[in-house]
Amino acid sequence: MFFDAMHDAIGSTPLVRLKLDAAPGVEVCAKLEMHNPFAMKDRVARSMLLEARRLGVLRPGAPVIESSSGTMALGIALVGRSLGHPVHIVTDPRIDTITLAKLRALGCEVHVVERMSSHGWQSARIERLEQLRADLPGAFWPQQYSNPDNPGAYRELAQELVTDLGTVDVLVGSVGSGGSLCGTARALRRHNPDLYVVGVDCVGSALFGQPDRPGRLQSGLGNSLQPANLDASLLDEVHWLNDHEAFAATHELAHDQQIFAGNTSGSVYQVLRYLARTSEPGRRVVGIFPDRGDRYAETVYSDDHWQQHRLTGLERAEQPTQVTYGTEVHAWSRALLADARPTPRTLLFVESNTTGTGMAALGLTRELGYTPVFLTNDPERYAGLADTGSEIIVCDTNTLPALRETVQARFRRDEIAGVTTTSDFYVPAVAELATWLGAPGNPPEAVRICRDKARLRETLDRAGVRQPRFVAVRDAAATAAAVADVGLPCVVKPADDSGSTDVLRCTTAEQATAHVAHILKRTVNARGLPMAGTALVEQLADGPEFSVEMFSTEGHHHCVGVTAKTVTGTPHFVEQQHLFPAPVAASVAADLERTVRAALTAAGIRFGPTHTEVRLLPDGPVIIEINPRLAGGMIPEMIRLATGTSLLEQQVRAATGQQPRLEAEFTRQGGIRFLMADQAVRLAAVEGVERAAAIAGVERVTVTARPGTEVRPATDAYGRLGHIIATAERPDEIEKILDAAEGEIRFR
Repeated sequence: MFFDAMHDAIGSTPLVRLKLDAAPGVEVCAKLEMHNPFAMKDRVARSMLLEARRLGVLRPGAPVIESSSGTMALGIALVGRSLGHPVHIVTDPRIDTITLAKLRALGCEVHVVERMSSHGWQSARIERLEQLRADLPGAFWPQQYSNPDNPGAYRELAQELVTDLGTVDVLVGSVGSGGSLCGTARALRRHNPDLYVVGVDCVGSALFGQPDRPGRLQSGLGNSLQPANLDASLLDEVHWLNDHEAFAATHELAHDQQIFAGNTSGSVYQVLRYLARTSEPGRRVVGIFPDRGDRYAETVYSDDHWQQHRLTGLERAEQPTQVTYGTEVHAWSRALLADARPTPRTLLFVESNTTGTGMAALGLTRELGYTPVFLTNDPERYAGLADTGSEIIVCDTNTLPALRETVQARFRRDEIAGVTTTSDFYVPAVAELATWLGAPGNPPEAVRICRDKARLRETLDRAGVRQPRFVAVRDAAATAAAVADVGLPCVVKPADDSGSTDVLRCTTAEQATAHVAHILKRTVNARGLPMAGTALVEQLADGPEFSVEMFSTEGHHHCVGVTAKTVTGTPHFVEQQHLFPAPVAASVAADLERTVRAALTAAGIRFGPTHTEVRLLPDGPVIIEINPRLAGGMIPEMIRLATGTSLLEQQVRAATGQQPRLEAEFTRQGGIRFLMADQAVRLAAVEGVERAAAIAGVERVTVTARPGTEVRPATDAYGRLGHIIATAERPDEIEKILDAAEGEIRFR
């Protein structure tokens, strides 16, 4: 296979079936990560550096600095130098001569600290690294211990295992930074939720409830610190081996399997032999072997080293002793983590909508036993935020690097249950964060397609999904030709705004051209996020409007129901009324659902709630837009009152990795009527709210307009003055209730 650069040669490592004394039907395989150009950490280096370059955090030619005494240093050297960056490696005297020679040959500058600090060699290296950061402005520090791009790198390894094996039942891996085992396990669990995960540590490491002993000889696993990337909630069992046991197993791995490896692989091999004998028939066990043995020629494979450190004087157990987690160990031992592993309880929210259910979602999250953390650049935007009991973190939510930096600095990975939003504007950022963290979420590309309606139109067109004729316009001068293509009247709208903002029915080419020019002049939206600089000119789909509420799990789309919508008269399209379930024939509802399922599949949506707007024409449904988030405008509350199903609760459940519960508890007719001004006036008072709320069937009357403010006929969702929510036993009753309630309310 031909590669353009050395960093392209990383991955696709061999998988070898080990010759072991195994129970009947048990298959044990080794994933030989040592067959990367240098070792397993090559994957991590490539992931972290390429992501940093994509986000603009690592500028072309800027220095890269990292702390490592082993394969991470080699990976950073390989990828950094391959991409044209100066590389500085901070290490300590334990570094082997072969690694040191390789780093210098690759053109790295190596900084060797002279003595341990208060927390051992790692803390001493970090102190030296901080000095380098001050001396090298613009330098990028990958931070392998806390950067989620470390475990994220192993999604590729997991996919290679799935491609080669289909199913993995037990995964075994050594633990140092927490990246390889946790990243691989998290990805494999999406294919096999029952995957059993075994971590391998060394005696004297502080990773799993043991006292730190800095004098341990094993390298590549163990730690004196608690890395933020170590997600112990993913592990079922942990084994500890002392130096004698690990080194002896490494020798036996070479002798018995002809795999010349380092002590990390030897330790994993020791545990694999145990699992081969004790696993249930039919189980497939895979161990990750990180690096080759050449770095260990003067330690693991040196008789002088063994004698100098009196390794044979250490105990060597033939079987692991099972201990209670937290019991101090000195030789091969194992502990089950069922009662000791943490449960992630923090749900991150990135901003919120302001016209619907955002604050309610925060309160519900707390009721479900999670801690809501609200990331925002402006807490004052949200009425009632302080009453939700959320932790509020003020940060720049409009740039992905700033969001990632905030999350990485504030949270350990095993604290985070998931990440979500109720804001249309921030679903792309949430998809990016979820992928970065390995949390449940949609592919970022699918969300970007849905948010950019021009890209969505092009995607649906390629897939043959029905939609209006359209032309994407990026220069107002091209509008006349677009109008000639789609016909008049037409609809002109921005490709990536929300809430019907700047959506206009145009009856002449001149009107359309002027509106396109208006749209293209806007460079940011209401939240200060950059706009796509694209307007859509599309065919007027003149028919009843519906929205189809779906919930997706691993690409399977469950229909919650269909909402019938009434919009204001042209030239604007402001939703005035919602009815759920839509009063349509079952065959019509099925046709709407079928069309939306095809659209979601074409766009690549795989997870969570979607709110898809559809128009029903005489020859069938056409897709208007896909919103990759829960419906706004209080539709979730209407559905809850009509069916007993809280879509907000299901969003929280899905975001935290639980299965949503979508079956209706009962069936009633729900309705929402939005309150709007019929002329531009200064509002003096609102009357009749109490009388409207007292009408039988009315569940809630909410007025958002305040006396003293200027109000005018709504041109988008933000111009509405409030809403009425009602329920009824029969569809023919609901509009009468809404009419009666609206008739009681007066805006003076």
